[in-house]
Amino acid sequence: MAMAAALRREGKRLAPLISSQQPINTTLRSSLISPEQSSIGGARSISTQIVRNRMKSVKNIQKITKAMKMVAASKLRAVQTRAENSRGLWQPFTALLGDAISIDVKKNVVITVSSDKGLCGGINSTSVKISRALSRLNSGPEKETKYVILGEKAKAQLIRDSKNDIALSLTELQKNPLNYTQISVLADDILKNVEYDALRIVFNKFHSVVQFIPTVSTVLSPEVVEREAETGGRLGELDAYEIEGGETKSEILQNLSEFQFSCVMFNAVLENACSEQGARMSAMDSSSRNAGDMLDRLTLTYNRTRQASITTELIEIISGASALTG
Repeated sequence: MAMAAALRREGKRLAPLISSQQPINTTLRSSLISPEQSSIGGARSISTQIVRNRMKSVKNIQKITKAMKMVAASKLRAVQTRAENSRGLWQPFTALLGDAISIDVKKNVVITVSSDKGLCGGINSTSVKISRALSRLNSGPEKETKYVILGEKAKAQLIRDSKNDIALSLTELQKNPLNYTQISVLADDILKNVEYDALRIVFNKFHSVVQFIPTVSTVLSPEVVEREAETGGRLGELDAYEIEGGETKSEILQNLSEFQFSCVMFNAVLENACSEQGARMSAMDSSSRNAGDMLDRLTLTYNRTRQASITTELIEIISGASALTG
């Protein structure tokens, strides 16, 4: 009886400790996780969130570039046929009047054809470089070179160092579908606002989706054409043609020169529009591939970070359990 009473008294003494065993274990486990480890876990979760957000943004960019590639392909198919058909307009003039790109005259006007929108590779920079080279090549003490700019991108580049040489600037040409009437009005505005001996049109000739050829076409003024024909130069064969009607030779050359300029401008704008869409297709395709490669690298980084986070959490749990067991 005395032994039983002693056991009851010992049980009553140990009861509070047994009932508080769970809070003690919880407090012990919390003490095993140091503040440094807690901050590391928080930083780890933030880094995975940053990578996840980055992956989301790259996916959105990839969707946009793929959509822009499809839009450029659709526009290219619409304008390519018209550009190929327009080549038959200026070829007879080249056979008759020639394309005297090396002719030396006093008043030169460089017409730079570019685009209004970007994301189309280096076609606009190429046109600007050729225009500047033509300006330097035809510069001199008694010579004058002016720029006529078509498109916003060439204007933004040439205005930096040749602001005083820009005679005329026209933008938003492709806001409406291009047609010969629109280009004829444009050519008439250029002829009314500039004085020239030679018009040098710089544009990108479409060859394929991945290739465009920088091209320069030269249109001479009627006075220069008549002078070259009288001196027996390359245009001396004009005298072999008979003139019918009441128009004089000067009037016919004036009409031929203006018609030649409008035809060459029409072809140049269409060729450059084709080159722009082809270059945009190539640029957007490269951007989509680059976005895919970046997404693969970000996915690998995210998986590695996530795996390291899970491994660290498992180590913390096992270490805490081992400490409690000990």
